[in-house]
Amino acid sequence: MDLAIFILMILDLRIEKLVQGGEGMARLPDGRVCFVQGALPGELCTVELLQNKKDFTRGRVVKVIEKSPDRAQPKCPLYGKCGGCSLQHLESDKQALYSERVERENFKRLAHVELPENFVIHTGPAWGYRNRARVVIATSKEGKVRYGFRMQKSNGIVSFENCPVLTPALNDFLKSNASKIYEEFVRSLPVNRKKPFELDVNLFDNGNGKVSYYYKGMPASDFEKKAVSIVEMAGKRIQSDASVFFQSNLQLLPELVNAVQNAVDEGLDNGEASDAWLIDLFSGVGFFATILKDRFKKITTVERDEGCLKHANVNLSAENVSAPAEDWLAENVVDIPATLIVDPPRTGLPPSALDAIVKSSVNRLIYVSCDPVTLARDFAKFRDAGFELKRAEGFAFYPQTPHLEMMFVLSR
Repeated sequence: MDLAIFILMILDLRIEKLVQGGEGMARLPDGRVCFVQGALPGELCTVELLQNKKDFTRGRVVKVIEKSPDRAQPKCPLYGKCGGCSLQHLESDKQALYSERVERENFKRLAHVELPENFVIHTGPAWGYRNRARVVIATSKEGKVRYGFRMQKSNGIVSFENCPVLTPALNDFLKSNASKIYEEFVRSLPVNRKKPFELDVNLFDNGNGKVSYYYKGMPASDFEKKAVSIVEMAGKRIQSDASVFFQSNLQLLPELVNAVQNAVDEGLDNGEASDAWLIDLFSGVGFFATILKDRFKKITTVERDEGCLKHANVNLSAENVSAPAEDWLAENVVDIPATLIVDPPRTGLPPSALDAIVKSSVNRLIYVSCDPVTLARDFAKFRDAGFELKRAEGFAFYPQTPHLEMMFVLSR
């Protein structure tokens, strides 16, 4: 490699701020932005450039010359190798504060709105919180069974014995059962396919003494016993299984449940909504509808995943519809002041779904989002259609990562 080119790839940069995704932002001498892995605001870092584009660059910290007082020593020895927990270099008790700054700037820049002064990010335990995970169980060349996570930006496996963000129950379960699960899987294969495999396994700790698991190809006769579990939340029993989506932080989930309940009750009390109809879009196993079912005369849940729908039919007696949300909205007229809850994937609301909501008689919308960027995009469109932001709350479901869940209450 040419020495001059190599020198240009190593720079000392002053970090200006943290941005969405948890990277630090600095500027190169030519004015281009550089997004820096592992950097914190105010720090002077030696940075190796990894990606060089016309308008921006990306790099990683090689050395911290001047440290932020909020810098922490990563607790996990796999930091930087495993694909998760990329924010361990920031003190746990400062992560919500930094997230708040990032989101206030995001919404001002993307949606031209100031988040309310009382915007708060709810937090829970910083470690041992994650009750849902996907691990890879495989064999080494010597035939020894091991388990781990996918490597950062790779399909390789990073083995671990104890993950500090998993619940103790999940760590204990893996130590005792990983080999058994792998052997169970291999026994179910045709004889001519019995060779080393990488087996992706979904794990779920229900917080009440049971760990369930699922892998593709699990015999149907085992599914009910090994994959299905019950979560107790807000006085309700909610059935799910390890193959479908469920929140991954049961210790903080009650805070989100309380926020949604309060938002619903407020709408019923002030007349912006009525108890005639609750519509829960992207409803999963019917989680919110199950908790709120006693407040409404009619409930409709809409979910396209058939696995989720099976549980929704167990969790509540309602109109549980298997369909994409945008298709259901296009085919059904909402002409009364229903309460609407949406909890879409990271991609946010499909444009056709958003347009249908705007054209309906829904005056009150509770939007639960797992991606603040798409929430900002969708909110801008709702605001243009006459909706106002009444309440905004954040939920740090994934400490040690830059991910943030948010809830907006909109009305018109």
